Amino acid sequence: MDKILDIDNIDLKIISLLNEDAKTPYTEIAKKVFVSSGTVHVRMKKLEDMGIVKSATLNIDFSKLGYDISAFLGIYLEKSSLYDNVIEKLKEITEVVSAYYTTGNYSIFAKIICRDTNHLRLVLDQIQKVDGIDRTETLIVLEESINRPIQFFGKEK
Repeated sequence: MDKILDIDNIDLKIISLLNEDAKTPYTEIAKKVFVSSGTVHVRMKKLEDMGIVKSATLNIDFSKLGYDISAFLGIYLEKSSLYDNVIEKLKEITEVVSAYYTTGNYSIFAKIICRDTNHLRLVLDQIQKVDGIDRTETLIVLEESINRPIQFFGKEK
């Protein structure tokens, strides 16, 4: 908890700028935040060491690579004590791109990306065979309307 106290507005501005575009050069960020590029580098290293910044990622349009189906999968477990085992098995299925331990109807809520409905069926068959999964519910994405990073500065409500 003390590490959070080491974060100031400059750190948040750096995070916000990189969150919008992870490829932004440190020199450009430095100009926008009014510090040196060396300061940006040192602060990014600090944020990585603290585990706040885990990695830089690409925002990929998977449909342009032939992956036309995105779906969310609500997973019901036989027992909540099987969560760790189920997650380890889901990590082995490359089409599972994210998974969350949740409250509510599902024990696990996962996102999967597949080439087409046949590929989706095969992945669902593979997931449903995982020991500890009671049943699943699939929600196919028709359109992604919002996918944005959180803003630390700007509009206040």
